[in-house]
Amino acid sequence: MILPVAHTKIHPDQKLGESVQQLLLAKIAVYLMTFLIVTVAWAAHVRLFQVIELIDDVLALLNLACMMIITFLPYTSYVLLGLVIVFPHLTRFITWCKTKIVGQRDEEEHSSLETFTFYLSEPLSKERVEAFSDGVYAIVATLLILDICEDNVPDPREVKEKFHGSLLEALSEYGPNYLAYFGSFVTIGLLWFVHHSLFLYVTKATRLMGLLNILSLAFIGGLPLAYQLTSEFAEKSHNEIEAIQVSCVITFFASIFQFAIWTTALLHERETLHPFARYGGKEHAFMFAKLALYPCVSLGAFFLTCLLSEFSTAIFHLMQIVIPFAFLALRIFVRISLTIIKSVMSLSRRKVVLLEEEEACLSPSETLS
Repeated sequence: MILPVAHTKIHPDQKLGESVQQLLLAKIAVYLMTFLIVTVAWAAHVRLFQVIELIDDVLALLNLACMMIITFLPYTSYVLLGLVIVFPHLTRFITWCKTKIVGQRDEEEHSSLETFTFYLSEPLSKERVEAFSDGVYAIVATLLILDICEDNVPDPREVKEKFHGSLLEALSEYGPNYLAYFGSFVTIGLLWFVHHSLFLYVTKATRLMGLLNILSLAFIGGLPLAYQLTSEFAEKSHNEIEAIQVSCVITFFASIFQFAIWTTALLHERETLHPFARYGGKEHAFMFAKLALYPCVSLGAFFLTCLLSEFSTAIFHLMQIVIPFAFLALRIFVRISLTIIKSVMSLSRRKVVLLEEEEACLSPSETLS
């Protein structure tokens, strides 16, 4: 679904702001809407198979037919949007109007309020969430190389005539495109690594966590668009800053929703998190730093490109290069910080114990005097 958005042709002489308004805005809206429809259908599929204990041949064939219909979801987005999303809200609104006119018993009102309140805390299959997320990450990472294979391979005649048969010189002209590809792939890989590390310590997923995960995946799906923009406007132009800022915004929202999943899990940590990741656990500080790294760096790069527009490309590529090493440095930094804090706390405790012993030794002599 992201391919029509990522393959939108924008002329280098055309301003990116106007292009976003005229070309990309409608396509991005359709992409987000169809992504929402697919995830709603996936959530319904998860809920269905939570109550099915045994799958026979008939159910397997019906499931394959369902999967085939789901592949047509991008083409029937507006109709399905009304059926899947709008219709339940319309039904709830009609029920609400009926209760206002006819009246409702106190017990029924209390039960409906309770159902609505605890809906987001309903358990969700953690395995299905991880499987769906891994599929999205894998597809997005694969989409990046398709553009390399299609547009950035030199023609044999051009290599022979223009570059005297030197393939390396011919490939060097596409250097910015390859750099943008590797940077985007590293970003996707590290965001998947953070996602995997997060759900490694999640013991129970809730529907609110699943919703936040879907929002994060929606922006993950937009990373091919970020790759296209940074590869097309890699050279100095008035579109360069806007392209890099769009990439920073996509990365920020993809990572901040991961941080929101972590925050949501901490609210009910006894039920949703492993003891190591809870407050005071040995992995809590490292997980906090790991999940906060991408939002902070992408937001910092965004504001730096606003202040230092001449170095926007260097800042963006430096961010992509530094972050993998930052993940390694985080572990060392957190370990050293925790060791220093523990040693300081142990020294303070020893001082308190020595003072108490000195007071205990002085108290008999004072009583004798």
